[in-house]
Amino acid sequence: MLTAHVVFATITGNNEDVADIVTEKLEDLGCQVTETEISQTDAAEFQQADICVVCAYTYDEGSLPDEGLDFYEDLQALDLHGKTFGVAGSGDTFYGEYYNTTVDHFEAAFRQTGATLGAPSVKINLEPDAAAITQLDAFATQLVHHAQA
Repeated sequence: MLTAHVVFATITGNNEDVADIVTEKLEDLGCQVTETEISQTDAAEFQQADICVVCAYTYDEGSLPDEGLDFYEDLQALDLHGKTFGVAGSGDTFYGEYYNTTVDHFEAAFRQTGATLGAPSVKINLEPDAAAITQLDAFATQLVHHAQA
């Protein structure tokens, strides 16, 4: 059985919703999933999972979540070769060029670990709607297929 760890950072609750949607789909696909909040998670916990997912918001003008800075730094120092990763996040298009840039930062951090991108990153505007749920379900499905390959 594949294992997955979904880590989220949220202010409004939208990214927790994103994490919940991804977690539910991963479980539906037969994965054993752990879901945790970023400030309560040691990045090294990803070493125990086959699939590693981060769902985080972008603060202000492109800043990472303050409560996730240590996690982000620790993530970059890990060796996650053989792991599949994915990144999703909810943001607000109001911020223009800074829209969901945390997704890009976490994708780059995962690449430094040697983990393999299992699905294209997903950027959701505000609260996940029906179209976003479909997109997140496809994201989770791709992660599982990649991890099984």
